[in-house]
Amino acid sequence: MPSAGNMGVGMSRTLNLAASAALLLIVGCKQGEAPSGQAVAPPAAYFDNAGHPDAWSGGAQKITISTPKGPHQVWIKRVGNNPKLKLLLLTGGPGLSHAYLEVMDSYLPAEGVEYYHYDQLETGESDRPNDPDLWTLSRYVDEVDQVRKAIGGDKSNFCVLGHSWGGMLAMEYALFHQDQMKCLIISNMMASVPAYNDYAKKVLEPKMDQAALKQILAMEANGQTEQPAYMNLLMPNWYEQHILRRPAAQWPEPVMRAQENMNRNFYVTMQGPSEMGASGRLVNWDRFNDLKRITIPTLVVSGKYDTMDPAYMAAMAKQLPKGELAATNGGHMDMYDDQPTYFAKLIAFLRKFK
Repeated sequence: MPSAGNMGVGMSRTLNLAASAALLLIVGCKQGEAPSGQAVAPPAAYFDNAGHPDAWSGGAQKITISTPKGPHQVWIKRVGNNPKLKLLLLTGGPGLSHAYLEVMDSYLPAEGVEYYHYDQLETGESDRPNDPDLWTLSRYVDEVDQVRKAIGGDKSNFCVLGHSWGGMLAMEYALFHQDQMKCLIISNMMASVPAYNDYAKKVLEPKMDQAALKQILAMEANGQTEQPAYMNLLMPNWYEQHILRRPAAQWPEPVMRAQENMNRNFYVTMQGPSEMGASGRLVNWDRFNDLKRITIPTLVVSGKYDTMDPAYMAAMAKQLPKGELAATNGGHMDMYDDQPTYFAKLIAFLRKFK
């Protein structure tokens, strides 16, 4: 569902390279502080690769999955060893690769969390059949379950963190397979696309520069969303305000790398042309009333400036029988723009299951 996947469409490679260079100077100095109380080092057993055939390839492997159109391969990478806690990361977009969640590498190993980077079918290093017949929530739920089985996940150890579209997928997965889950993290994803669109139209758009908004809406109406001018308007007026609250030239290298490798066709078909509301296949998705059926411990992460209504996210946490809210002062990618808060609250939650 909505993510920062479209953030760089129309931006020049020069800007992308500038952002990458800026990251080297900025992130280490400003963003790298560990949450209070974080473990200094993981236990020795965390580095024990016995029983992990993927160790010889650095933890990376491709898993063959079955689909209604035949077999395909998806890419995953294991980090660490902890038979009590296996965390699968579901990225946003739809269409973004695992790259932008590499930020997890700065925090989760010290906590001894075994976690898995994962490129969903049509993204990153996984197969890209470019087949819209496979672009359904139910098929992606089945794909996630096949990945779970491949990594040895079950109710004693398997947790899912889904960000944006990945959060939608995580909610759907939990509704069908929570009997195989230990915990769930819904990061920056409302349980209703109509409510998400309503928040954008009634709350966020009126706060925009109205001349810029008029131009953006005119370009959408005229089918000009692939023109560079479209993103040149969205970047300062929407993306830097609500997606990742830094000047675009300072956006982290993993975010820019994920954007460069994004599956734009997949994204537009499912989400629509940008993060300023959804208009694709997912436009009517709504699971708020079903959240009460998710009975496993669930962390809901919200951002004060996100495109996802923080008040709605708080209501989600209350709707979930074992819900817990982690409110940040960031945007949609608050794992970057409010990194200390995001990881302090994520780690505090995960520590319950190690």
